[in-house]
Amino acid sequence: MKFHYLYVNVKSTILYICFMKGLPSKLIKKLRARKEQNSLRQLSLQSDLVDFSSNDYLGFSKSKETFQKAHQYLVENNLEQNGATGSRLLSGNHKLYDDVERLLCKFHNSESVTIFNSGYDANIGLFSSVPQRGDIILYDEFIHASIRDGIRLSNAKAYSFKHNNLEDLNEKVLRMSQKGSSIYVVTESVFSMDGDSPDLVAMSQILNTHNSYLIVDEAHAIGVFGMNGCGLIQELDLENDVFARIVTFGKALGCHGSAIIGTKELKEYLVNFARSLIYTTALPPHSIATIKVAYEQLAIQNDSEDSEIKKLYRNIQYFKSELMRHKIQQKFVESNSSIQCCIVSGNEKVKKEATLIREKGFDVKPILSPTVSKGQERLRFCIHSYNSKKEIEEVLKLLATFV
Repeated sequence: MKFHYLYVNVKSTILYICFMKGLPSKLIKKLRARKEQNSLRQLSLQSDLVDFSSNDYLGFSKSKETFQKAHQYLVENNLEQNGATGSRLLSGNHKLYDDVERLLCKFHNSESVTIFNSGYDANIGLFSSVPQRGDIILYDEFIHASIRDGIRLSNAKAYSFKHNNLEDLNEKVLRMSQKGSSIYVVTESVFSMDGDSPDLVAMSQILNTHNSYLIVDEAHAIGVFGMNGCGLIQELDLENDVFARIVTFGKALGCHGSAIIGTKELKEYLVNFARSLIYTTALPPHSIATIKVAYEQLAIQNDSEDSEIKKLYRNIQYFKSELMRHKIQQKFVESNSSIQCCIVSGNEKVKKEATLIREKGFDVKPILSPTVSKGQERLRFCIHSYNSKKEIEEVLKLLATFV
């Protein structure tokens, strides 16, 4: 960052006034365009409103038990340090990494797990390093921005296919496979802006007949679908049909970090070539200990009807039944996940409706273009295990008055 200094002599007193250099005109123009389109993003503090916006589907982020158990584990294992001190390839690969990666291998029925600092880091590392020059990447048109950014860093050629459209995917796979290239097909098991899912069984069958590799981001499926929240891939018994799975810990697990699940050879490759793993300071012991405890909590979720996963499932079903009672289900994208989206076309209109809901005490976020396509702006409802029936009833009764 450059600074400019103004020298001033006032009655023999020397003053130096520092002026920070402003943004270049091209950047000012881009900000002005966002404001004119009513799509300028701004940071906001957490609120005490009724939560229908966070990804904390099971309430784990607020669990005092998880916090205390993670702390106690660090004390008992002499891991009382604040930072990792370096990247995993230097000094940062503390012993907890191996313990937790083995735990995740068992939980996710996999040969190997490689922990990254975030879902963004995992996707950047995977897609920038694995597909090679001459390879093909086929990605769902609604794929997450972190995957798109990783693809941009790759030397492979990339093409989108229509959202959850197996016919379009099959046509592109057939055409691309004639070139003799390795084909990587990328999708999400639960899409973050729609809450819907592809037909993963049919997709895997298409790809098994070609030299293709299926990669699935399970960020919004972990903790929600499958036995003990293991995700959709395991629920569908597709572990051996998927080249790589990406799981994140900042959503239903309520902590921080991510992992890529795959073969031992994939892990060896990532450790050698994934730059977002190699060239960043590792997660501190406390983050890894929290992942460990959160997974242990997840592993016992199916033991009781009062488990957070069971509560979440009942709340999702109740939310959908209330949509039908208020006759507004047609406004929503079809979804069986924690993410339920009401289409409200136009940035100005969706922001206005979100404000009206907020004024009544509910935190429901508007999703604006360009995050979603123009005309597909929406109110995004995230359902949690801790939402009450009364809260669901009241927010949808309010919504029904103006959609």
